[in-house]
Amino acid sequence: MELTDSPPTTYHLPPTNIGFTIVELLVTVVVIGIIAALTIVAYNDVQKDAANVVLKSDLENASAQLTSDNIKNGSYPASVELANYGKGLSQSAGTVFGYYPTTTSYCLSATSKQSGNSVFHISSTKGVIKDGLCPPPGFIAVPGSATYGTSDFYVMKYEAKQVGATTVPISQAAGLPWVSISQTTAIANSPNVVGCTGCHLITEAEWMTIAQNVLSVASNWNGGVVGTSYIFSGHNDNAPANALAVTTPADGYSDTGNVSPSNQKRTLTLTNGEVIWDLAGNVNEWTSGTVTTGQPGVAGNAYTAWIQWPNVTTPGTLSPSVFPSGTGISGASSWTSANGIGQLLSNPADTVLRGFFHGGAWDHGVAAGVLMLRLSDAPGLSNTFIGFRVSR
Repeated sequence: MELTDSPPTTYHLPPTNIGFTIVELLVTVVVIGIIAALTIVAYNDVQKDAANVVLKSDLENASAQLTSDNIKNGSYPASVELANYGKGLSQSAGTVFGYYPTTTSYCLSATSKQSGNSVFHISSTKGVIKDGLCPPPGFIAVPGSATYGTSDFYVMKYEAKQVGATTVPISQAAGLPWVSISQTTAIANSPNVVGCTGCHLITEAEWMTIAQNVLSVASNWNGGVVGTSYIFSGHNDNAPANALAVTTPADGYSDTGNVSPSNQKRTLTLTNGEVIWDLAGNVNEWTSGTVTTGQPGVAGNAYTAWIQWPNVTTPGTLSPSVFPSGTGISGASSWTSANGIGQLLSNPADTVLRGFFHGGAWDHGVAAGVLMLRLSDAPGLSNTFIGFRVSR
């Protein structure tokens, strides 16, 4: 058998792909972007943490220097430059101090140039480092409320006072409340508080936050139990027949002519131990709230009579809730002026722009209280019975 040569068999291999598809490239770019973003975020967090450590260290050192100055001189220095025996406060290159002294106290804030979101402060009264800027002089801290959607904030300890003819509100014991001021003017002047960035006329949510807080503190109630007997409602008995200053800050009945037990106590204590003056009584206080329709009340009552809160038949549409029940405190829905919370003056049929004021004046009697609300007046009204309070 003769063998013949056969042509060699030819094999064709599939073409080799040596590049990436568009989809693969896009996925790669996205992954690289995510990794880069996570790296930047992590780096920024590390940088911020480092800045925070520096700020807190600077505050601790500066606080020790200020204490030393006070021991040596009998008072705190008037400026950063005069502190530390005239050498100035020690600080890192990236730290910016804000110093607010009196002869008997101080507050010192520290901000980082590297991390603008890092701000802490320490004061001679608290002695511990806290987040945020120093409170303005005469302000107290208020815990925020989930009920009213507020975070922690600061508010004037006393009703706003005016020294001379300035437009600068001041929180201090001395002097009579700043009255004969409209809501419009109070809003315009509230940012003028010295040393206060972001100051504003107290809002409805902030007022209700404070009211909820003090209502929940047993020591604010004459019976020593929340809801028992009455909560103190301040100077409202028209004796004396005028607004009062505070001549004795250590006495909650200062200048009223009353002593314990009496509903005329002018101070209320918050859950954090801070004390606020004249939240009820003395003078009415504007908030920034306004309403045109949707007032709560009783149909047909066109600002003709004060209403007990449980007697309201038209709930209205105000937000946040101004009702005692809105505080969420057990039993609050049944509270009346006999419990010292105050009453409501409103007109559910009104469609004219009205401003809110709370608290009650020196002659309001049982109508005054931390939940007293009057909705009968336009934002441009001003008289000797209405003042205001600033918050930040």
